[in-house]
Amino acid sequence: MPARAISSATVSFGLVSIPIKVYSAHETANDIHFNMVHAECGTRLKQQYICPTHDRVVDRSETARGYQFAKNQFVLLSDDEYKALQEVADNTIALTEFVPQEKLDPIYFERSYYLGPDKGGERAYKLLNEAMRETGLIGVATYAARGKQYLVAVRPFGKDGLVMHQLHYADEIKDFAEVPIKDAKPAAPGEVKLAVQLIEQIAADKFEPEKYEDQVKARMLELIEKKVEGQEITAPPEAAPQAQVIDLMEALKKSLGMGDGAAKPKAKKAGGEESERKVKPKKSAGRRG
Repeated sequence: MPARAISSATVSFGLVSIPIKVYSAHETANDIHFNMVHAECGTRLKQQYICPTHDRVVDRSETARGYQFAKNQFVLLSDDEYKALQEVADNTIALTEFVPQEKLDPIYFERSYYLGPDKGGERAYKLLNEAMRETGLIGVATYAARGKQYLVAVRPFGKDGLVMHQLHYADEIKDFAEVPIKDAKPAAPGEVKLAVQLIEQIAADKFEPEKYEDQVKARMLELIEKKVEGQEITAPPEAAPQAQVIDLMEALKKSLGMGDGAAKPKAKKAGGEESERKVKPKKSAGRRG
């Protein structure tokens, strides 16, 4: 079943304009949602606005939009004034610069949308895709929609498609310097060597997201189905807290199967064949009488 476009727009770079359609790239409907219901009768509850000053429920017709400019002080806006504040949508994604893809940190990514060519834009769409692939660059633009101006990046996706990432603005990213990190003794060369070995041992040539499943979601759906069938559900036992790692070297060795009782790594013979390392058993100490 073909995807349904959520909006139309135009991607431009220089004097080249490409009519495109925007498609959602995520299946948010697959999320598990819960509603607040009346426990006595099971009816879904309605949300109400309550004024703490007058201690009563306020009808929607009595509400107004307000911006808090100081603590508990709001400037009220009429519908026309609120509309005047919003950005006028021009549906144009003007790529004003191109940057190396590896220079755009994923921390700026917020949402993603697929872009497909609209009628008459197929050739220019393919041209932009091939040009970005050849240069290794991705386009950056601002995009006005739904009363706001968004910062976006457009890049090649899949075999011959384009994807648009909605980005955070710089002032929306917190400074990592705010994260407290205490000084620690540098890792020993041997620890680094084993850590690299451990990473290489479980490394993969590419990311395959289909290998991963939201196991918590699957468990929740299974338990909910049991509840629908009339069965009682109980919380699983809490996992035992993991002990703090004190000896990094010992933890790395055990992770690599080099701990006590684990198989010893194989050593290569001069001819290139592998052979088990023979470890002499320790002599048991006799009981002193």
